[in-house]
Amino acid sequence: MHPARKQRLILVILLVVLSSAAAGFVTYAMRSNMDYFYAPSAFVAGEVPFEKRIRAGGCVVPGSVVRDKDSLDVRFALTDGNAELEVVFDKILPDLFAEGEAAVVTGKLQKDGYVRADQVLAKHDESYTPPEVAETMQNQASCSGDAKI
Repeated sequence: MHPARKQRLILVILLVVLSSAAAGFVTYAMRSNMDYFYAPSAFVAGEVPFEKRIRAGGCVVPGSVVRDKDSLDVRFALTDGNAELEVVFDKILPDLFAEGEAAVVTGKLQKDGYVRADQVLAKHDESYTPPEVAETMQNQASCSGDAKI
């Protein structure tokens, strides 16, 4: 092999190895910042880890929203048509949050079986449903009694 070709080959291999290592380190560093999405059925099946930051979504069950009189605490249930998940949120809910509408929460599953949410995202117009919620509920009964999300 010609010395110039050998030198280029070594350089290319070195670049591939270094870029692969860099991509691996970046992925490893971001691992703790990833929020995995779970449907309420996954919570009932026991597939969700405790005390790890996760996302959950579904329709807010009508009649499930209970507000604490002395604080901002709100309890409500999310459903995907198969199971329900209880959520506790201690901040101000979005203006468009309503019973029977789609919502996605970010928080941690507690040992008592509810999600302590630190963020609630609500449906923002008539035609939008978060993609994760739409996928989870595609074959289930939908929010607000519609036949399709």
